[in-house]
Amino acid sequence: MNLQEAFEHYFQDISPEGRVHCPYRVCPIGAHVDHQHGLVSGFALDHGVNLIYAKSDEPIIEIHSLNFEGQIRFTIKSEPHIHRDWGDYARAAMKSLFEHGYEIKHGFSGVIEGTLPVGGLSSSAAVVLAYLAVLCRVNDLSPKRSDIIKMALWAEQKFIGLNIGKLDQSCEVYCKKNHLLYLDTQDDSYENIPCSVNMSPYKIGIFFSGVPRALVNSAYNARVDECRAAAYSLKAYGGMDYEKIADTYLREVPEELFRKYKGRLPENFSKRAEHYYSEYSRVKKGVEAWKKGDLHAFGQIIFESGNSSIYNYESGSPELRTLHKIMLDTAGIYGGRFSGAGFKGCCMAIVDPNYTEQIEETVTKKYLEAFPELRGKFSVHFCDTSDGVTL
Repeated sequence: MNLQEAFEHYFQDISPEGRVHCPYRVCPIGAHVDHQHGLVSGFALDHGVNLIYAKSDEPIIEIHSLNFEGQIRFTIKSEPHIHRDWGDYARAAMKSLFEHGYEIKHGFSGVIEGTLPVGGLSSSAAVVLAYLAVLCRVNDLSPKRSDIIKMALWAEQKFIGLNIGKLDQSCEVYCKKNHLLYLDTQDDSYENIPCSVNMSPYKIGIFFSGVPRALVNSAYNARVDECRAAAYSLKAYGGMDYEKIADTYLREVPEELFRKYKGRLPENFSKRAEHYYSEYSRVKKGVEAWKKGDLHAFGQIIFESGNSSIYNYESGSPELRTLHKIMLDTAGIYGGRFSGAGFKGCCMAIVDPNYTEQIEETVTKKYLEAFPELRGKFSVHFCDTSDGVTL
């Protein structure tokens, strides 16, 4: 069934009134640093979350999914409880609106669908943004884009329980088709940089490992804590003021201080900080390469970012590390790395459109030779860039 057919099946007495699309995103350079207020880059993809809905006069939200089993149905209230099911993202969106001072009187009936497998493309942020957009529409609310980002971030941090930064939400709101988003997560300043006239055609390759990802149960939060502990220690060694460790970020610590005292840090803390400072530099270099239209240089920097994710940030399952190694040696791939946090999920790449068939054949063959048990679960997709969510 498609969305329209599913809506007619589940809600026989009503017709859908609207549709929301929120794109997925990839971060070519700037991985694992948004939670430390670093510099990031991103593309929104022409695949994402689609949600069709009808306004309800009752304070009830009822949702069906084409990807997950079961029905989610609950009453609008300011104190929802987490259930650890796919409906928690709708509850999180509702709760965030209340927390930010918005009044919600109307619920909705809806059917939701994600158009690519889950893992590494920030589908969770896309889902939250889609729910926020619908709740705002049916309740005649008009928050600014920056406020929508804050509310979506609050939903995942405070309700779901992830220590994420704002990369995902910002990409899915601010990105523009055929542009690279360049965002400073410290002050939220951003620039959408268009493709250069000198740039060769490109597509975004997505390689799903076949192993799903769930950040709540991964090492993601531990890595965030290690970055904060490194920043906290460096501040102490350097005689800087510091308060709560939860409010400490590597962006606040000058790189020269890290270089001076890195030998005093535990090895894990030093590696996480090394990734942050080197990634900060890579984002700047990558933006310059993009502006020049040099996809070869841009892609090489993406590969370097992936290497740092493996050796300094120490993320990446055996499946993703294998994919990264295969991409390094595959003709037609300018550059690639893990997408998302790098704990299972997928890899992304900037590719030459003339090589898509060859890339799919080569990567699939080599990957399934290493992991034959994932045949039928591994998949390859080629995407274009897209605009952010329409609010």
